[in-house]
Amino acid sequence: MSPILAISLATAAIGAVVLLIGRYKLNPFIVLVCVSILLAICAGMPPQKAIASFEEGAGHVLGHIATVIALGTMLGKMLAESGGADQIALTITRLAGEKRISWAMMVIGLLIGLPVFFEVGFVLLIPLAFTLARRTSTPLLLVALPMAAALSVTHAMVPPHPATLLALAAYHADTGRTIFWGVIIGTPIAALAGPVYARFITPHIRLEGEAALAEQFASKDRPTDMPPFLTTVLTILAPVLLMLLGSAADLVTPPGSMPNTVLHFVGNTDIALLLATVLSFYVLGLARGFSRETILHFTTECLGPTALIMLLVGAGGGFGRELIDSGVSKAITDVAVGAHVPLLVLAWLVAVVVRVAAGSATVAMSTASGIVGPILLHSHGTSPELMVLATGAGSVALGPMNDAGFWQIKEYLGLTVGQAIKTWSVVETLIAVLGLVFCLLASLFIH
Repeated sequence: MSPILAISLATAAIGAVVLLIGRYKLNPFIVLVCVSILLAICAGMPPQKAIASFEEGAGHVLGHIATVIALGTMLGKMLAESGGADQIALTITRLAGEKRISWAMMVIGLLIGLPVFFEVGFVLLIPLAFTLARRTSTPLLLVALPMAAALSVTHAMVPPHPATLLALAAYHADTGRTIFWGVIIGTPIAALAGPVYARFITPHIRLEGEAALAEQFASKDRPTDMPPFLTTVLTILAPVLLMLLGSAADLVTPPGSMPNTVLHFVGNTDIALLLATVLSFYVLGLARGFSRETILHFTTECLGPTALIMLLVGAGGGFGRELIDSGVSKAITDVAVGAHVPLLVLAWLVAVVVRVAAGSATVAMSTASGIVGPILLHSHGTSPELMVLATGAGSVALGPMNDAGFWQIKEYLGLTVGQAIKTWSVVETLIAVLGLVFCLLASLFIH
């Protein structure tokens, strides 16, 4: 497939999605399914293969994300109904002050985002964002965007996320130095793309009412005696701590031993969230006076609004798979690789192209590092650690519509497609561009 045809097809597909959803108000799920399959057929794929490719992409994404969203929503509902989210909101407001809530949420996002995937961190913290916004009468975007920006920065630029570990191996970078420079460079990026940009864009975005999911985190009969702050925080951090245990399993136990197997099991994302959710049923439910019937009602009721989110996340995965299987993403990537540019820029550019073509930041980072890694081995003067950071920055660029995170942000915050582009897509692009700029500046001093 020629690069011109590939770029034209990808551009037309994205334009069609924006037009059909934004202007003609068609159902986003139907639009994504139709555009994805039509794109594949126009690229030369047989219709049956195009359908199978979409189903594979949607199933692959939903196999993980659906469980995360469901468990995270249940945990968030328990936090809201028990008064735990209010307890944290009041404590944060008291410590940081209402005027610095955006910065407080950025710091929380950076800390929570270190050991967990973006999607996991987001579903853990979004109930807190809803509660803080409601309690302090702060626009939701001023609370949620800084948190999401921080989660995205840590996901892309700071080990031990899986994609960064792959890039570390491909570039033969030092883990400690990568973490150090990831924190040094990533923190100001999170600040500029999060609180600073949120402060600029929020007055220009008018939300039509409250997001449907926000209602699930607004208790109608909240108990007057809220759970202790420490109890609530430990409940939120439980999955994070379990995942950290899983990551450290090989360091503290012999690989292959029973303790090692157990730590890896409880440290799995789905199992960690499951255990934390079940824990919340007791700590924030039964121990607070709720009956089993009431807890069942809470956890069943809260899943209703997540149905569309899951469908859109799956459709986004299907869209990305069609771009890959049809050869569109490869043709576009070949153009980037053929460009004769400095290695830092090349790694960033390839990651951006794969990100747009495939949607997934993890795929973009692992693919780009795999392509550029062998080139770095035969070059000198470029820091492997900065190569990891530049590739990670490029991997989140543009926040495209074939990324499941785009639809997750859109639906949770109650945004239109256009508003999601003006907010989330711009935040992701700022992270990407600032990441490249800061890496280029750092390369003047680091070799």
